[in-house]
Formats: sequence, C-alpha cells, structure tokens
Amino acid sequence: MPIVKYQGREINVVSGTNLKKALKKTGLSPYNSASRFLNCKGIGTCGTCAVSIKGKTSVKTSVEKWRLNFPPHNESDGLRLACQVKVLGDISVEKHNGFWGQNIEKTVQRNDSFIHIIQLVFDSLISFIENS
Repeated sequence: MPIVKYQGREINVVSGTNLKKALKKTGLSPYNSASRFLNCKGIGTCGTCAVSIKGKTSVKTSVEKWRLNFPPHNESDGLRLACQVKVLGDISVEKHNGFWGQNIEKTVQRNDSFIHIIQLVFDSLISFIENS
C-alpha cells in the first residue's frame, strides 16, 4: 500500500486512490483558508487544490494540464491538482501559501500585475471571512 506524507502525517492508501479524497477521508485538506468552501468540488477547474508532489502518481489529466496553464498557475511550476491525481506509490505532498496554493518560489518572483491584484482581492476576502 502506498503511503502519502502530508502535514506531518502518513496515510496508507490503496494504489489508484484519488489524492484529494484520501486526504479528506482522514480529516486533512488540500485547500487553504476560504478555498475549502470556494472550490470546484473536484472537477479540476478551479485550481485551489494545487500541491507539490514527490513520488509516483498518475500522469496529468487533460483538465489538469488546461487549468495549470493559466493564472495564477503556470504548468512549469510543477504543481498538481490533488483532485486529479491518483496515488500510485509512496508520495510526499506539500501545500503552498496563497488562495490557490500557488505561492512557490518561482511564482512569488513573477512580475505579473494581474496575479498580484487577484491575490490582493482574495487575501482581503479571506481576511474578512476569517474575522467575521
């Protein structure tokens, strides 16, 4: 049985298990803050479950490739959508900061004003929701 390492925990899963479902089944989440509620429910269109993965997984689905090719994501960042990934072997998963989990080193250094504006809007929305 493959082992998923995430947020200091190890989860045993059956090979071929969907990563998002495996995390949620054990009380973990591939989402940050308000994206736990504001997401596409696993169809791969919102990009809020983006994570970094090391280990053996399924190849990217066409939906995943499509979604990871427009802001705030960039397919070259190497992120995967937990809702589209099937676990095929032991993996280590990391969730990055940002509403979509997009704030990895390369992404933070990009000079894209549109992404910056969207991040500011969502960060403000998240703060408002968390403080309400």
